Amino acid sequence: MSLVVKLMAKAASDFVRVSSTGEIPEGKMKKVTIGSQQVLVVNVKGKFYAIGNVCTHLGGPLDRGILEGNEVECPLHHSHFDVTTGQVKRGPATRPEPVYDVKVENGSILVRPKQ
Repeated sequence: MSLVVKLMAKAASDFVRVSSTGEIPEGKMKKVTIGSQQVLVVNVKGKFYAIGNVCTHLGGPLDRGILEGNEVECPLHHSHFDVTTGQVKRGPATRPEPVYDVKVENGSILVRPKQ
């Protein structure tokens, strides 16, 4: 493996600061971008989660949907996703959303692709 590939692999696995905890109050969500990926960061009862922001059915923007508890509803065709696991809770979507690792440090929300 070349040094460039190793560095790229390391960079892809690093946590990236996407927001402060104060920007996403409990029960709210925010779209952020990591590289070319749209990610939905959600605050559920004070714990932060991150899943893909683009509905796996027809690409609807989940950040414009409705968050109820730990489920987000796509505004286009009303698919529901569990924001803690990415799993489809109600179709028409059949594929889960990608899930991201999240950690909070000193009031900053850090996200990376699931390892």
